[in-house]
Amino acid sequence: MTTDKTVAVIGNGPVGQTTALLLARWGIPVIVLDARPQRDEIGSKAICQQRDVLDVWESVGAGRRIAQEGVTWTTARTFYRDRELFSYDLPDYGKSAFPAFVNISQTRTEQILDEAIAASELIDVRWGHTVTGVAQDDTGVRLRCVTPAGEAAVTAAYAVACGGPRSDDLRGELGIDFAGESFDDRFLICDIRADLPDWATERRFYFDPEWNPGRQVLIHPCPDSTFRIDWQVPGDYDLDAERASGALDARIRRIIGDTDYEIVWNSVYRFHSRVVDRMRVGRVLLAGDCAHLVSPFGARGLNSGVADAENAAWKLAFVLNGWASAELLESYHVERHAAALENIEVTTDTMNFLVPRDDQQRRVRRDTLERAAVDPATSAAVDSGRLSEPFWYVDSPLTTPDPGRPFHGRPPRGTVAPTAPGIIAPDAPVTLPDGGHGRLREFARDGLLLLAGPGVDVQTLARCATTATSAPIRVLEIAAIDREGTLTAALRSEPGEVWLVRPDAYIAAALVEPSVEELTGAIRRAGGAPAEVAVVA
Repeated sequence: MTTDKTVAVIGNGPVGQTTALLLARWGIPVIVLDARPQRDEIGSKAICQQRDVLDVWESVGAGRRIAQEGVTWTTARTFYRDRELFSYDLPDYGKSAFPAFVNISQTRTEQILDEAIAASELIDVRWGHTVTGVAQDDTGVRLRCVTPAGEAAVTAAYAVACGGPRSDDLRGELGIDFAGESFDDRFLICDIRADLPDWATERRFYFDPEWNPGRQVLIHPCPDSTFRIDWQVPGDYDLDAERASGALDARIRRIIGDTDYEIVWNSVYRFHSRVVDRMRVGRVLLAGDCAHLVSPFGARGLNSGVADAENAAWKLAFVLNGWASAELLESYHVERHAAALENIEVTTDTMNFLVPRDDQQRRVRRDTLERAAVDPATSAAVDSGRLSEPFWYVDSPLTTPDPGRPFHGRPPRGTVAPTAPGIIAPDAPVTLPDGGHGRLREFARDGLLLLAGPGVDVQTLARCATTATSAPIRVLEIAAIDREGTLTAALRSEPGEVWLVRPDAYIAAALVEPSVEELTGAIRRAGGAPAEVAVVA
């Protein structure tokens, strides 16, 4: 076994790439193992990259490039037959550097992340390594691999499994259950290149259009005048037969008319709803599709996988750098398993609306759509996919609740909830005392962050911080850094308040005129330590 800080990442897709890059950002050496001989191009696949995910990628130097190359969209439209039911713009409760969503093919995202990996001396990528066995003890993890040159062993302090849905052997080795269900209907996906300017900046969802009666169609713009079209099709759909007969061309023509087009990529998917029963097994953490599968309506697959990666990376870094005990890793399972269950619930509700399972569900869907077509006030009951958003860690053991900011659940579609402990901090431009400019989340991702409202003794905060944790922690006065007032407004900050932000930019605590004991306890809790009282001179 090994006693060094190396982490093995199993799987070199976007979630594995992100995990490796984030660990390297914390100074942790990484070995990335992938069974494939090399990168393969897979078409559009996971195309919708959410604002907060772009922000994570920017922390490793890739987010801005991905956003600039992608197609920005901020409007989601939903139709029933030929009538628009509703549309909404996606809000920003800070002043983010990124749009709500950009669309870009997974292939191109992987290429950009590969370039960032190639620039890191801490990441060792090993293609052609199929992990066939896992052993672990209290000193590390040993992975048995099959390679073109024969068997090989890789040792590491910890491992993160990001090998995707076909990780049955690995889950079996770990004793993990991957329960769930599969949906009968399939979905045909075609990436076409065509001149369709009216569709260039918005997502369109159609219930029961005349060109796919009784089922759904989803249209997304992508770069280079490419559009992804998803058709719901019967379970016995045969793409090869439709292509050979010319029916595929007719299917596309019914949507785009006589416009010239080129098929860039197509595939047929059957969607699943599954989640593991454990996302941490000793020194192995499971992330992305290896841990959870959801339908793509709402873009909750890759985006939630990147959130897994960031959650795992900062916690592994804290443990490996000696800033926290290994017990911090249990909060990875607690937080991200809860996030996975929420995604399962949300996407299952969507699929039950899109693909009714019985006559009663079919009647409810038809009645809901027909009412919404004449009464916009009833449109909230129409489920065309609740778009991806960061999970809220309001019930996390790392979060200090604030009775003055109770949790009332998710707000209505297209609106923003008030900031509170457990919710990701709003991004906002800030100016440091030394004159440097940046964004709040940039500084948050360097460690723990304390933000002091007016009237708070910053020197006392600093003493509490250094007493409560050995992890990097910075203390900043909100009034001194927030010259535009954006952060103060987004936080709804009041005099005497202290905000504690985690390394993944989530708010861990919001304390009003806290005592030394309260502040110290919140800092220790956010870092995974028992909230013991410390004496501050």
